[in-house]
Amino acid sequence: MIKENIKILFLGISFLSSNLLFAQQKSFSGIYPNLAMYNDEGECGTGAVVPWNDKLYVITYGPHLPIGSSDKLYIIDKSKKQHVYEGSVGGTPANRMIHKETNSLFIGPYVIDNKGVVTTISPFDMPGRHTGLARHLTDPKKKIYFATMEEGFYEYDLTSKKITELYTDVNLKSESYLKKLPKYQNKKQNFADLFGAHGKGVYSGQGVLVYSNNGESGEKALKQYDIPAGSLSEWDGKSWKLVRRNQFVEVTGPGGIYGNNADNDAIWATGWDHKSVLLAVRDSKKGWSFYRLPKASRSYDGAHGWNTEWPRIREIGDSNGDYLMTMHGMFWKFPKSFTSSNAKGIRPRSSYLKVIGDFAKWNNQLVFGCDDSAQKEFLNKRKIKGNLEGAGQSNSNLWFVDEAQLDYFGSTTAEGAVWINDSLTENLVSEPFLLAGWKKRNIWLKNHNNKPAKFDLEVDLVGNGKWTPYKSINVAANHSISEEMPVDIKGEWIRIKVSDSGNYSAMFSYQGENLAIKELDLFNNLSKIGDNEYLGAYLYALGNNQRKLGVLSGKIQGETFNTTGYYELNSDMELKPVNNSGTVEIIKKNFEIPNDLVSVEESSVLVVDDLGRRWRFPKSKAAFDKLTRNGLTRLAREVATERDLMNLHGTFFELPAENADGFAKVRPIASHDMAIHDFASYRGLLVLSGVNPKGDQDNIIRSEDGKAAVWVGAIDDLWKLGKPTGKGGPLSNTSVKANEVSDPYLFGFYDKRNIELSHNLQEAVDFKIQLDPSGNGEWFDYKTVKVLGNKSEHFVFPSNVEARWMRVILNKACKASAILTYE
Repeated sequence: MIKENIKILFLGISFLSSNLLFAQQKSFSGIYPNLAMYNDEGECGTGAVVPWNDKLYVITYGPHLPIGSSDKLYIIDKSKKQHVYEGSVGGTPANRMIHKETNSLFIGPYVIDNKGVVTTISPFDMPGRHTGLARHLTDPKKKIYFATMEEGFYEYDLTSKKITELYTDVNLKSESYLKKLPKYQNKKQNFADLFGAHGKGVYSGQGVLVYSNNGESGEKALKQYDIPAGSLSEWDGKSWKLVRRNQFVEVTGPGGIYGNNADNDAIWATGWDHKSVLLAVRDSKKGWSFYRLPKASRSYDGAHGWNTEWPRIREIGDSNGDYLMTMHGMFWKFPKSFTSSNAKGIRPRSSYLKVIGDFAKWNNQLVFGCDDSAQKEFLNKRKIKGNLEGAGQSNSNLWFVDEAQLDYFGSTTAEGAVWINDSLTENLVSEPFLLAGWKKRNIWLKNHNNKPAKFDLEVDLVGNGKWTPYKSINVAANHSISEEMPVDIKGEWIRIKVSDSGNYSAMFSYQGENLAIKELDLFNNLSKIGDNEYLGAYLYALGNNQRKLGVLSGKIQGETFNTTGYYELNSDMELKPVNNSGTVEIIKKNFEIPNDLVSVEESSVLVVDDLGRRWRFPKSKAAFDKLTRNGLTRLAREVATERDLMNLHGTFFELPAENADGFAKVRPIASHDMAIHDFASYRGLLVLSGVNPKGDQDNIIRSEDGKAAVWVGAIDDLWKLGKPTGKGGPLSNTSVKANEVSDPYLFGFYDKRNIELSHNLQEAVDFKIQLDPSGNGEWFDYKTVKVLGNKSEHFVFPSNVEARWMRVILNKACKASAILTYE
């Protein structure tokens, strides 16, 4: 308790000091509504955030706009006032670099000198979706490189402003684009022809230009998350070389936004495949080395690459010299000194829900540029959302966070694999997988072959590439095994060897502590289940540059919602009545909540996804049954781009898009007792309806007539509700056949788990418990419990065990129950 009070005091003082300085602007959980950024495109993400000339420069991007868009360059002063650069040309930019020799900031298509004078590079002179900038290989004082998402590469002369095309942007294969670009119509085209279709990062050093690509084109990539996709490539000034065929995003080094200081400085690249996060490091003598890290969130998966935006590694003024890395929903501590011979110090800090495109340290706070509301929603449609439409207009915002808060968002629970039913023939040694940073760790091994296998585990104790034997584990033919890795097993990395070729799985699941400080007072005036009467509202972020939130308000009494009036929330956070029957009809048509989107059963909530797969979820209090069945609570909605927030029977979940494997990779956030009616994203804020008729609170916005009210905050405030809890199971007096597999029941991310097993036979029945660590459908035998006739068995899961899903298989036909309690 003393430790927690100290944390609260420290964070409170830090937050107070930073906000007193800028008290003139309203903010909610670090989000300033007046700083919201809009465009007229299908998406409005934040591409780059850079402090410069005592101001903050920010650019936004639309989804696929290689020759300009309605996006802007924003300049924010210390008082948090936003200025829009009138000469903005938009596009899909996420590039930024500070050129030391000319003391200039390059951000998107803009060059800003040390006096704040802006020069714009026309997209008709340099077409493409600008994704990165890099120092020149041979003339870095006078030239720089621009790279685009479709493999366009340009050399820009800082003195003459001359643009030299090195490789043609792939968009110029299209006649429709070429017609708009007279300077390129009769030009000989020269394509790099690299793997992938969604470029992300570029950086130079050690005599090469490194370029990352995180996506793949084609129908298959829009549906399957685990196909070959993306690439990491390098160019020596003459020709391109494929480094690795996987999805990669960030490419940087110790020099960060300025470029590396020395030719032998390391180059880092982050990426992923369907198994884990990937980390690559290039050393000047050794070349490339690769490492694997676990994933906190699976919402960033997807072979097309659209779900990741721009993960970064950036310097944030950390007192230890550590950088901050964002990757797959985790804040990571990343050492500036990281190389293949000094591969130590990477540690998880906490997990988050926002989609972050870039970040920087400014005025003693971290500023995260986010991707909040996409009007298009792209592929993120699903049955559980009904006929729900997206936001009327794309918008995003900045999120201001004190550095100390980085350690107090979501749990660091994470999982990953080195092999998932991989066929090994020649290389029988896995890549290193991160071991350090967690106290509770599990390893899952499966032998898919018809003969026994031995797995040899080795540990790199200090990150110097020297491996020490840890233990050997024998696994019978076509069997699996799981083991705890005790906390006293030290080391930075772990790897696995097998002696014979064959098919193997080797997975890791790590359980983190609940880091968020519980702050239920923040949610005080939201209605509770069982309340007789409260204020509900359907929420709709309006289009056509109205830049307001439509609120169709009403009273919820018993099992009915009766509308009483239409209101609009503006940028000053004023909720005012408006007479607009047209908008009311739009809301009623597209935003009402249908009944029976899921099946609320006695012991669980059954969800059947768009692929027909069945998933069972824990339940909370019985009062949620009617709210869930009768359309009185929104079940799922996109409030951060290309993933959904799900509110199911008293628990909030992060729900990946279907193209990132959807429900299979769901992650619980926190449980609650609130009667949430609707939720939406507006100006970067999470907005909730379902509010008590009376009660004052800073983040409750009420209309003057008292007939409408909403709660506003950040999506990452949800961690402050506390840990997820629940009760239920895959079987509840259910008739089962011998060896029939039950539906999967959510197991991961919960705490203090126990199970009660029973059946109706007079004789003993074996209950085989199987666990799926990641949601990939790779099931491992965990434990078989014998339940005698007329008896029940109670089993408490060890605190260290972590997996995403569980199921049971019985050896006899009977009526059976398997009920889990998560406390």
